[in-house]
Amino acid sequence: MSQMLITRPEPDAQSSLARLQALDIEGVAVPLMERVTLDVSLPPADGFAAVVLTSANAVRTLVDRGVVGDYAHLPVLAVGDRTARDAEQAGFARVSSAAGAFGDLVNAISLSGLKGPLFYPTGKHQSADLAKALAPMGVMVATAKVYDMVAIETLPTGVLAALGDGGIGAVLVYSRRTAEIFAQLAQSLDRAQRQNLGMLCMSEAVAEPLLEAHFNRIGLADRPDEEAMMALALGFARAQTGS
Repeated sequence: MSQMLITRPEPDAQSSLARLQALDIEGVAVPLMERVTLDVSLPPADGFAAVVLTSANAVRTLVDRGVVGDYAHLPVLAVGDRTARDAEQAGFARVSSAAGAFGDLVNAISLSGLKGPLFYPTGKHQSADLAKALAPMGVMVATAKVYDMVAIETLPTGVLAALGDGGIGAVLVYSRRTAEIFAQLAQSLDRAQRQNLGMLCMSEAVAEPLLEAHFNRIGLADRPDEEAMMALALGFARAQTGS
């Protein structure tokens, strides 16, 4: 059976690799982005109603900067269960999860009755604008871009060759920006190679840049979480082996 390529950043790439191995699926990790902490000033916690977290990388960056304690007394609204767990482990005391994607988080905030202002530490490249989404509800958001995800410049030669010759049969893609980067780095693959390669995506939004780049063999996770991605990978592997 061919390998699966894991594209997410570290340390999540190694976690996914271990989970694939537990499913008897051979994988290779090539993170397409690296997290870089940005030296931006952060607002004091006074006056905020809550902290909003949409990624584990935001939590890690707050930990790296040693500022979790400044905000730990505030309630946290996390986009999903993984981010919520990371926030709790980092020291936030009151954490709730929207258990879904960005739209679920916006809905959870609207139902919470919070009028803000909300502190939103996030990445430089945002797939969605929380402040814009909450503006019609009259909720103010203070956005702080605390980290950047810097794309790698090229795929390793051996990995690119394996993508073309079937040595790598599927790619796990967790974010829209990762999909965009992969499409750019894999431009040398011809149409037939692109159509043979399984692209296992966390959501329809993640898959869109790949479809535009003519990667048509798309698999979508049932939910935007790691468990669903692993189920998708297992289903793909079984389909390849006929088991």
